[in-house]
Amino acid sequence: MDGLIQVAGIIDRAEAAMLCEAGVDWLGFPLRLPSKKEDLTEADAIDVIASIRPPHKGVVITYLTEAEQISAFCAELGVRTVQLHGDVPADQLRSLKRIDPELYVLKSLVVQEDNADSLVKTVEEVADWVDMFITDSFNPKTGAKGATGMVHDWRVSAELVRLSPKPLMLAGGLNADNVADAIDQVRPAAVDAHTGLEGPDGRKDPEKVRRFVDQSRQAFARLTVGATR
Repeated sequence: MDGLIQVAGIIDRAEAAMLCEAGVDWLGFPLRLPSKKEDLTEADAIDVIASIRPPHKGVVITYLTEAEQISAFCAELGVRTVQLHGDVPADQLRSLKRIDPELYVLKSLVVQEDNADSLVKTVEEVADWVDMFITDSFNPKTGAKGATGMVHDWRVSAELVRLSPKPLMLAGGLNADNVADAIDQVRPAAVDAHTGLEGPDGRKDPEKVRRFVDQSRQAFARLTVGATR
């Protein structure tokens, strides 16, 4: 699964089709957010997700924290991958894997100014019930955990890559101009972009997406070459 590219905040079928054509692997749908500022309705998300064909797939991004609710929501949407950005207790992650062992679970690690030790502890506590971690950025002004457009300290993510027994996706302020450096420095298994690929109209800009995918693929290829030497 190394070298995976995710783009989040899908608006409609046309945008989803463009992203798949550009070579994006996973398409993220933020839903049931604390802010209630979803990009599309849940009914529309079901329709768009149904249009995505393998090897591409839809991923629900949510702040739900209870295992039963998470599993039911994924079933309703027709997704088999969920990205959890809420403060999900370890016992709920364990229950989620018991309820739906084939559900692929990503758990967010939101990097703040001085919480590196806490993130390491979280990895140690929940890695058994998580398939991948995702590091993202915190906005201290708004309290937002993700989709902030802000870059965090990549040294924290690089250390988590080194320590985590599970692969890690890097998110937070990534765009076509900085993703190659991010991959070179952090060496993640995957990258995610959202606001950094949008134009003034709030839609994903095809040229920004194309460059992001190209830069990501080249950087991931360098990691592969370096690992074989």
